[in-house]
Amino acid sequence: MKPYRRRVSTLSVRRTLRRRGAQPKVVALGGGMGLSASLAALRRITGDLTAVVTVADDGGSSGRLREELGVLPPGDLRKALAALCGDDDWGQTWARVIQHRFQSKGEINGHAVGNLLIVALWEQLGDPVQALDLVGRLLGAQGRVLPMSAVPLELQALVKGHDPERPEDVDTVRGQATVALTPGDVQSVHLVPNDPPAVPEAVEAVLDADWVVLGPGSWFSSVIPHLLVPDLLDALAETKARKVLSLNLAPQPGETEGFSPQRHLEVLGRHAPKLALDVVLADEAAVPDRESLADAAKRLGAAVELAPVAGPDGSAKHDPELLAAAYDRIFRMHGRIGPWR
Repeated sequence: MKPYRRRVSTLSVRRTLRRRGAQPKVVALGGGMGLSASLAALRRITGDLTAVVTVADDGGSSGRLREELGVLPPGDLRKALAALCGDDDWGQTWARVIQHRFQSKGEINGHAVGNLLIVALWEQLGDPVQALDLVGRLLGAQGRVLPMSAVPLELQALVKGHDPERPEDVDTVRGQATVALTPGDVQSVHLVPNDPPAVPEAVEAVLDADWVVLGPGSWFSSVIPHLLVPDLLDALAETKARKVLSLNLAPQPGETEGFSPQRHLEVLGRHAPKLALDVVLADEAAVPDRESLADAAKRLGAAVELAPVAGPDGSAKHDPELLAAAYDRIFRMHGRIGPWR
């Protein structure tokens, strides 16, 4: 029998925030469906929300547009905007529209409407941040979406045993889409160029935040890349914001196959040894060894918070309302005393 999980309504969380009289400034870093899950939760508890999105995607519609036009990959940015759409008819209609993919026998097959809209505005305005802000206003997005860098990036990984016939050899695997599904043991990842410029608005958002949320998501291809942008890493070290790392509900086939929760922390610490965290959030049912996780978190300066955040269908997807309740509790328990502002 599955354990009973009390549902916490979005309305009750919002009433709590109104009673507090203010809302925290939150910046969420990540990419793909993991970031979308975090944003869908965070927009329920704060109206001051910024997503900083990885721009190393090279697969699917994003990869095709990137190769043909030399633009930033728009796919993860589109997903973040869709996650920030409201629950009213306007928000949900636009969320469906920008996520819609064309199906044809021609060149447009597989392209997402939102990707084409974003790229069109980039070409019209010549400013990726201004264009994303304009798309956000069109959608009625409950927050802001920013790329972590203004240049397209290539993700590369050193993988031991990538070739099953050479299990002890370490090979370089190139491209986010390939890294995400690579067989073998990922030793480390890096970006090309290796010193990419951060978007200034993203750095400013991190420095001005009350809370920074990192994860969940594909560990090597969506979460860690933010720590490989020097200006972003410096901002994370300098900011007075508290930092929470949200763990995945299960290892990802390919890049984190067989990883324990604590190993996720260990590889993150190896990539950014000077980064300190405040809280590590994990689903209570996904942590078989709580003591080892607590020890790994302590080495990063963090406490562990366990909460039921998984969806009811048994998949490795977070439930937005349960995740919102967990974030809200963390912000109140580990945040500052008194009003946010």
